[in-house]
Amino acid sequence: MTQHEQTGEDVKQVVQRYWDDRADSFDDDSQHGIHSDEQREAWLSVLRPWTGEPPKQVLDIGCGTGVISLLLAELGHDVTGVDFAPEMLERARTKVEQSELSVEFQRGDAENLAQRDDAYDLVTARHLIWTLPTPEHAIDEWRRVVKPGGRLVLIEGHWDFSEVFEGYEEIHDDLPLYDGRPPEELAAFLGEQGLENVEYEPLAKSALWGQEPNYEKYIMAGDVPE
Repeated sequence: MTQHEQTGEDVKQVVQRYWDDRADSFDDDSQHGIHSDEQREAWLSVLRPWTGEPPKQVLDIGCGTGVISLLLAELGHDVTGVDFAPEMLERARTKVEQSELSVEFQRGDAENLAQRDDAYDLVTARHLIWTLPTPEHAIDEWRRVVKPGGRLVLIEGHWDFSEVFEGYEEIHDDLPLYDGRPPEELAAFLGEQGLENVEYEPLAKSALWGQEPNYEKYIMAGDVPE
């Protein structure tokens, strides 16, 4: 194993601990969880056109507590959620048990997926790519598991806070997309990774977040070449 790979694995362990520690309170934040029927309907109205007609085979990567996974299942998709943080997955599984929906959750590494080639119609990820040591390799992996002609849909943002996130002080310089990116920059990055027809739209409505968003947020999609 090279020094770079060792560093990457160390970074991932820090990221895992950070999100495991946040699992209990993650959904309490209105910008993360779903706190009202209005917020739920707002997200369904966004996801519906970007994910297309159900049922699709969807892999929700970095699924966390399953917020987007469950919304996609509610839209009629067949959803598998993957996350690196076991405590987040436990909360996601509890949500499914308390619902009438069906979602499978698995532990996995967004940059080294266990899923087979061409297994999904769609990959989704929300606020994930900034946490990855090698995002270009992640996109290659996500493309690998999506069928030709399938789609990647990312919910992302761009922030430029003066303070580093608590828990990320030692690793933020090892994350190429830390702080997110403006949509035009991320669109260019996806294009460089071979995705086609990359498009995006802002997610500025307060109904989505339970408050006025405090940084730029957007949804973006790109097609896997046929």
